[in-house]
Amino acid sequence: MEKVYVFGHKKPDTDSVVAAITASYYMNATHKNIKASPRVLGHLNNETKFVLKYFNVASPKYLNDVRLQIRDVNFKKDYYIDEHRSIMECYKYMLDNNTSGVPIVDNERNLLGIVTLKEIAKELINGNFEYLHTSYDNLLKTLDAREVLKFDDEIEANIMAASFRSSTFLNNIELDNNTALIVGDRHSIIEYAVMSKVKLIIVVGNGEIKLSHLKIAKENKVNIIKTPLSTFEVTKLINMSNYINTLNIRPNAVTFSMFDYLSDFNDIANKVRHTNYPIIDKDNKCLGMLRINDIVDKKKKKVILVDHNEESQSVDGLDEAEIIEVIDHHKLGTIATTLPINFRNMAVGSTNTILYLMYKERNIDIPRDIAGLMLSAIISDTLLLKSPTTTKVDREAVLALANYLEIDYKEYGIKMFEAGSELKDKTKEEIIYHDFKLFHVEDKQIGVGQIFTTSFNYNEKDILEYQKLLDTISVNNNYVIVALFITDIIKNGSYIIYNTKSESIMSDAFGIENIKQGTYLQDVVSRKKQMIPQMIEVLENR
Repeated sequence: MEKVYVFGHKKPDTDSVVAAITASYYMNATHKNIKASPRVLGHLNNETKFVLKYFNVASPKYLNDVRLQIRDVNFKKDYYIDEHRSIMECYKYMLDNNTSGVPIVDNERNLLGIVTLKEIAKELINGNFEYLHTSYDNLLKTLDAREVLKFDDEIEANIMAASFRSSTFLNNIELDNNTALIVGDRHSIIEYAVMSKVKLIIVVGNGEIKLSHLKIAKENKVNIIKTPLSTFEVTKLINMSNYINTLNIRPNAVTFSMFDYLSDFNDIANKVRHTNYPIIDKDNKCLGMLRINDIVDKKKKKVILVDHNEESQSVDGLDEAEIIEVIDHHKLGTIATTLPINFRNMAVGSTNTILYLMYKERNIDIPRDIAGLMLSAIISDTLLLKSPTTTKVDREAVLALANYLEIDYKEYGIKMFEAGSELKDKTKEEIIYHDFKLFHVEDKQIGVGQIFTTSFNYNEKDILEYQKLLDTISVNNNYVIVALFITDIIKNGSYIIYNTKSESIMSDAFGIENIKQGTYLQDVVSRKKQMIPQMIEVLENR
């Protein structure tokens, strides 16, 4: 199943949060190949918390962004090799996987470094051909050998080949427990070796060993292997049986986490210009390796947008994700896609009204908790069906859902609004930015905040403080207008506070000759239908 994130805008209100939940349920009921998961882009307000608790629904998880990460790239997962594997095995591992490097790990998968073909090439040309440090099993694999006698799992010794005449060798060469001897079926030398208690005898050409010599070897715990290879072949290959950790494994390799952003990876990779990068978790455990070529094969996060279609209102990194559907009740915004998508947009008071219709169209049974969330969201966005954005479809949906739930929607709505009073325990700046949206008129910017309450008690000092704060915001951000509408749901109207320089614009926009800070506008409750259009019209005609 493909994971799909469903989320509303950055300033989550009840309709936005609920739409993420109800749309996810809908998608999972109608699509068997995806797993839709609701997310939120910001903190939940008190009203939304009340709704979720009332209907016993868990809050969606927070989504920080949908930028491409290393985990979205098809890097070579579980690609690493243990430090005690041989150089030869490491080399073959790279060839089989068409790579030029491999991360080296210990037996607990802790990253130790990375080895590349360059280090192996150096070993083949300039390596120490007289030193052996490896395991008995590595020797068997590298030299295509078979076990004769084994007493040690690990072999560390100095390599020597019996290349002299037997008499010369016996008279001039000293053997001891630190010797690994390469020899054919030269019985006098083999006898000398087992008597000298060498660490290892490598019998080449599948040469024969006398039983008497094997007996001495057992008594003296001499390791013996036999290979069909010649002395020349063995001396050429034996250092390739050494542990891979005997090479320069670049302990300070540049690494990345699965959760690092691909853009950050590109920036660093362009500077260091390596080809291979180990991928690790937070505990330095190796997860695999990312090659530069791998970044072409990436899988964008799939997302569904609800209750918005403006990029500025959406999740960070949206341009790096794949939008597969939009469900919204706002004007068309700036979202663009490279492929055709399902786009459901209706002029109704709530995104959940659209979702209610979608459930009905597909004959999907609506569980009681989902129905309760839908009812709450429609009530919230239409201000108990009093907002001018309310349509006949919204009213029909509210009545049907309330009847199904056996709820008096008016009484429930008042409780919901009272529980969610957005003026509680907030600073004035938090109130302004609680639900703040930007609008553009040519090269001019308008910033408008709106907050809902069931009672607004204010004095002249409060109004003055709001005004000063709005003036500062206007200057710092070059806003022509910056305003706060405090909407009283019970009275069905809004109090308006604005930056000083926009007073004449506000006067013309709302037809009030001597407008004052804190003026109450009866029946003005909709930002998109009653507030923004009037201000934009005045600016366009100036």
